Amino acid sequence: MSFVVDDRISQLPDDVLVDILSFLSLKEAARTSVLSSRWINLWKHITCLDLDTPASLKSFGHKYVNWVNSVIRSNKSPTLKKFRIRFPADGNSITQWLEFAFSRHVRSLELDFPVYYNNFCFPNELFAPRSNTVLEFKSLKALSLKRVTLRGGEIELFLRNCPLLEQLIVHTAWNIPTIEVCGPSLVLKHLEIVNCTGLQSLKVYAPNLASLRVTSLKGVSLENVPMLVDATVSCDYDSISVKHLLSVLSSCISQLETLNLVLSKSYDRETNELYSYFPEMPKLNKLVIECFSFDDQSLVRFASLIRASPYLQELVLHNKRLEGRLKHRQGDYDAAAINARFRHEHLKVFRFCGYQFCSSNNALVRYILKNCTVLEKIIIDPCVIFFYNRSSRVMLEKSARDVAKQHIEPQLPHGVELVIL
Repeated sequence: MSFVVDDRISQLPDDVLVDILSFLSLKEAARTSVLSSRWINLWKHITCLDLDTPASLKSFGHKYVNWVNSVIRSNKSPTLKKFRIRFPADGNSITQWLEFAFSRHVRSLELDFPVYYNNFCFPNELFAPRSNTVLEFKSLKALSLKRVTLRGGEIELFLRNCPLLEQLIVHTAWNIPTIEVCGPSLVLKHLEIVNCTGLQSLKVYAPNLASLRVTSLKGVSLENVPMLVDATVSCDYDSISVKHLLSVLSSCISQLETLNLVLSKSYDRETNELYSYFPEMPKLNKLVIECFSFDDQSLVRFASLIRASPYLQELVLHNKRLEGRLKHRQGDYDAAAINARFRHEHLKVFRFCGYQFCSSNNALVRYILKNCTVLEKIIIDPCVIFFYNRSSRVMLEKSARDVAKQHIEPQLPHGVELVIL
């Protein structure tokens, strides 16, 4: 008996096959050249190039560089959708690869180097016109620079030379003092400035900006951001930092639809009171709070943020505990605030990550159940963050699941679903 293999994949048009190959690694795409004569050159037309060294080649860096150079020389695609470098090669090689990417009208560029590699300074000379090389920046829509050394001015050069740039991400850039994302004609929609040590000033004047993420509010100035609806901001857990947070967001807080607050370090009683004066956020429908709790009073204060968000539909609380268990200090939390009657008619989902049984945690859950009249679901995730003893962590999480079922389930109003992860 003979079998006929119906090769339907090879019946697809070349452009479809090239798109499929773009989802493979470079090594995998190159291997398809042995399938048949039709496949020999298909991989050379892929438009997404990811220069990421496989683990087996990490000790043969120079060989991988030579192989990448041969891939680039053989690539026949006139344009590139995406070009990503995650391999710590020498600066000259990386610069040549960047020249190749820009000569192919790259739309998305990502440099993402390992933590231990900090030797690559972005070559500003790429922006200088040269007679022997034609580089095209006008097609670039997304730029991500992670652990790239910037000397100052590179971001502004990109903004001036890339009129279609919609996404800009800068992570862990050392010793860059100022960044200015300013211009009435900017089409930038998403901006991330994360862990940039030494940054003293960040000025944002971007009329089309819709999403912002910053991990330091030092020197941050937001002007003319009428489209900003999604913000992720980090600040210390003290009254001075929270006041500064409110000042920075004053021009846009009333228009936000999603707000992610990442709070760290210590807190004080004045901070507790300050949350009570948080301005109303009439358009906010999702609030995410990430915090480190140190004892049994840390979470109750967020009840005032719920009251300040009358149209909130989803609340997510990430409780990143620094200890295996909370210190129980009965009565320290603001019982008057948590017991205050407030009718919230829009909150549907409450997700509590890092839940443990203690008085303030359960008081917050009771507050949600009592005041949120259209609540549909409570999700309890007891996952413990920053607790390194695995066996103790497993026991702690199991105990939290049992306690949640025992104490929360009997309090559930009719129609509210309890999900324990």
